[in-house]
Amino acid sequence: MSPVKNPSKVVVTGLGTITPLGVGSTTLWEGLLAGRSGIRPLTGPEYAGHPVRIAGTVPEDPAALLPPPRARRMNRAAQLAVTAAREAWQDAGFAAGGTRESGLDPDRVGVSVGTIIGGAAVLVEGDRRLRARGVRAVPPLTAPMTVPSQAASQISLDLHITGEARTVVSACASGTEAIGQAIDRIRYGHVDIVLAGGAEAAVTPEVMAAFAAMRALSTRNDSPEAASRPFAKDREGFVNSEGAGLLVLESEEHARARGARIYCEAAGWGLSADAHHMAAPDPTGGKVASALRRAVEDAGAGTGDVVHINAHATATVEGDLAEAAALSSVFGDADGAVCVPVTALKGNLGHLQGAAGGVEAVATVLTLHHGIIPPTIGCDDLDDAVPLDVVTRLARPLPTNGDLALSNSFGFGGHNAVLALRRG
Repeated sequence: MSPVKNPSKVVVTGLGTITPLGVGSTTLWEGLLAGRSGIRPLTGPEYAGHPVRIAGTVPEDPAALLPPPRARRMNRAAQLAVTAAREAWQDAGFAAGGTRESGLDPDRVGVSVGTIIGGAAVLVEGDRRLRARGVRAVPPLTAPMTVPSQAASQISLDLHITGEARTVVSACASGTEAIGQAIDRIRYGHVDIVLAGGAEAAVTPEVMAAFAAMRALSTRNDSPEAASRPFAKDREGFVNSEGAGLLVLESEEHARARGARIYCEAAGWGLSADAHHMAAPDPTGGKVASALRRAVEDAGAGTGDVVHINAHATATVEGDLAEAAALSSVFGDADGAVCVPVTALKGNLGHLQGAAGGVEAVATVLTLHHGIIPPTIGCDDLDDAVPLDVVTRLARPLPTNGDLALSNSFGFGGHNAVLALRRG
């Protein structure tokens, strides 16, 4: 197919989340501004012997927010995804019933969802039943409820979206990459609208044990609300979490034709790969810097246009330093100091894995929309090796000397993805 000569501008018209701070984007935003934490103790007997017994868990059962017959056919990640997608869809001004009731051509609408493990917990439960009671005890829908693509397919089913239903699996960069791919699908005329973001439900005994074995998790079991400490001197690891964040992306022409409320422009994105290690980041941050530059370039902007950065900042010692090094190389002054205000939301939310990029993109959209940068909690004493202007304690007005904000996501294996959003 020949390239489109005049790519469409892509805008954000709807937002939806379900996170450890609660259900809905308003709840998320209010919690971030207030500096609340959604990290809680894991009190179930299955965690009794675990060295780490804290996580960012969603305070409401997503299955209870959906029709029971539908919920029973979804893994937990899909339940979270559909809940967030429904909010985003209606926030964009579309009818709750989906494309048909909204008067849309379903073939011109798509879904793009990032995740990592999908319904692995369903497979684990199937294995338990097999071992305890034999082959006939394994539920017949175990296979379709296990695949990572179930979140995208269930959104497609729920809203009757037939254009495409894509799944991105690129470790903790999955949600951001899914949004970036959706931007291009709209830009180049494949579809007019995409529900894009991420969903993850990885707070299980098996996953918690695996991360604990890596010594990647914070062990502050006695103080869960203070466990995730991005960029802080005393950070010791990330907090595993669950949730979903979806955005409605739309061509500007389509959005204006229907009189939609526009939050901001989804202006560009950038990818890179470290090719360094299966789990550890490249300490130089060199390829993270490449992704940052590519996102800014893809947005048709320069580094001087960037007024805010939503950092990945998981609160691991090595990861935070690598990201800081990358930001310093791209945005730093002669001494490497970065004056662009940075915030890191994993102090509030923990690390939502494949959903992190989607939820943090929603927060970045709201930062541009409201002109306010939420504070980073947990960073009471900034690491001296982090030359960043980290917003802490209180929210701060967004600078007015530019119009671009970046949302960063980096994952195991060197997956780097950066989203660029432009103030409307």
